[in-house]
Amino acid sequence: MRIAFIGGGHMTTSLIGGLRSGGLPASDITVADPVAGQLERLRREFGVQVTDDNMAAASGADLIVLAVKPQDMATATRSLAAAGDSRRVVLSIAAGIRLANLATWLGSHVPVVRAMPNRPALIGAGITAACAGAGVSETERARAEWVLAAAGQVVWLDDESQMDAVTAVSGSGPAYFFLLIEAIEDAGVSLGLPRGTARLLAVHTALGAGRMAAESGELPAQLREQVTSTGGTTAAALAVLDSADFRGLVQRAIMAAARRSTELARDFGKG
Repeated sequence: MRIAFIGGGHMTTSLIGGLRSGGLPASDITVADPVAGQLERLRREFGVQVTDDNMAAASGADLIVLAVKPQDMATATRSLAAAGDSRRVVLSIAAGIRLANLATWLGSHVPVVRAMPNRPALIGAGITAACAGAGVSETERARAEWVLAAAGQVVWLDDESQMDAVTAVSGSGPAYFFLLIEAIEDAGVSLGLPRGTARLLAVHTALGAGRMAAESGELPAQLREQVTSTGGTTAAALAVLDSADFRGLVQRAIMAAARRSTELARDFGKG
């Protein structure tokens, strides 16, 4: 399968890295970007074809990945629409760009998949939510999933309206965990630990907890209860978090992110 990436940033890098590791020949990948240094980096690292011309990159591609900034999406898609070739599935990984916007800019006859990857995709540990536009075949959906799976797990949504929630939960989500790691590290330092030691403890505790949640088959609540002895140290810490309405705070934060996602989508769709 020949793949064209329009935009050569971090997510493009992570997807190409995964695809190349999975055996896709470099000759089957072309990247278009206006920044010469970006193109040279990708050519040098992965051996892929590069160009500063979107139309040239898309020519002959079976799948086109739109990885430009949301504010640049209208211009990029309209240049592709001028080619008049509707046989290729288009996969958008730009935040906040609705399927309806893409259909307007590309043409309603073009099969489009919208996806929201997250930052850990850069190390192959991402989670991506995707939704398919009208007219996308099972084969086209499978092609899009194969590309996205190069950077981690993929889940499909039945309703695009859920994408703002996905953006708030997993798109922005890594930042919440990074903040928690920062806070635990700082607390360890305040208790007398060297910063390097506190950071190592915090990071690997987060890593281990995440792996247990992913691999144990048990609910997070069950895992939490297994660590929490009545009257013990963990119970004392959790009591403080409960008294500060930790769950409510997290929910309000994620709802704020979802609202902002809706606002940005409205703004980007005006292009």
